[in-house]
Amino acid sequence: MAKGTKELKRRITGVKNIQQITRAMEMVATQKLKRLQMRAEAARPFSEKIQQMVARLAGSVRPELSPLLQAREVKVTANLVISSDKGLCGGLNTNVLRLVNQQHKEWKAKGIDVDYVVFGAKGLSFLQRLGANIVSSAVQLGDRVHVDKLVGPMKVMIDKYMAGEVDEIHVFFTTFVNTMKQVSRQARIVPIPDTYRTPTGEVREVTVSDGAWDYLYEPDARELLDGMMRRYMEAIVFQMVNENMASEQSARMVAMKAASDNAGKIINELQLIYNKSRQAAITKELSEIVGGAAAIGA
Repeated sequence: MAKGTKELKRRITGVKNIQQITRAMEMVATQKLKRLQMRAEAARPFSEKIQQMVARLAGSVRPELSPLLQAREVKVTANLVISSDKGLCGGLNTNVLRLVNQQHKEWKAKGIDVDYVVFGAKGLSFLQRLGANIVSSAVQLGDRVHVDKLVGPMKVMIDKYMAGEVDEIHVFFTTFVNTMKQVSRQARIVPIPDTYRTPTGEVREVTVSDGAWDYLYEPDARELLDGMMRRYMEAIVFQMVNENMASEQSARMVAMKAASDNAGKIINELQLIYNKSRQAAITKELSEIVGGAAAIGA
């Protein structure tokens, strides 16, 4: 019995140590979430406005002015997958990578080749196991990502599209809705769609009350449009990365809160078993003492 109580005590100590770690991770995630949520929400108005502006352009100007406006027969797609570098964030990565896997199988069934650009170690390891064609990747982006860290992998996608090696560019990411809700989404960003997506995920069509817009371009329409389209992609991807980072900390905070609560329940159950076992051992020892004294007195 003594051996059993020692084992229970060791298990209780181990679970308490784990609970301390999960509580610390919950507190860290809570502090990071506040900052990342502010960043994601602050960038949303600009992201929505540039989507609306570019969608209006896509429906108003001649597609031949920019390859980024031209729809092609889809033979090859390039896909940007945004995931986290670390785990312990619930089903965040699982949900978005499940979406990637489903779409990957659909494209392959149609005979469409698929290239990938990956942000985040979790997505990179998943696609490597999948045997996908990864053309570029970026990991360890940190908690405060800068556009210059994203430009390199994004340029690979854009250059392949401009060279005619890729016919569409899609992005897979997670949108931050609130602390308890994060939604995995897929969106096509090239060719430029004639719709735009609000921060809440609602897809809206561009409406122009006075007919088609007419623009004057200086110095050259093609040069100006190509430069603006690249800024559009940088802004959209930067916003999606911020949304994913806020979602990661939110999911980690909730997951660590649940882990701490479950650890507390396990500790209570083990403590109850330990107390019963200890009480049984004490009762047995007292019975042996009383029995021994009775035998000597007899």
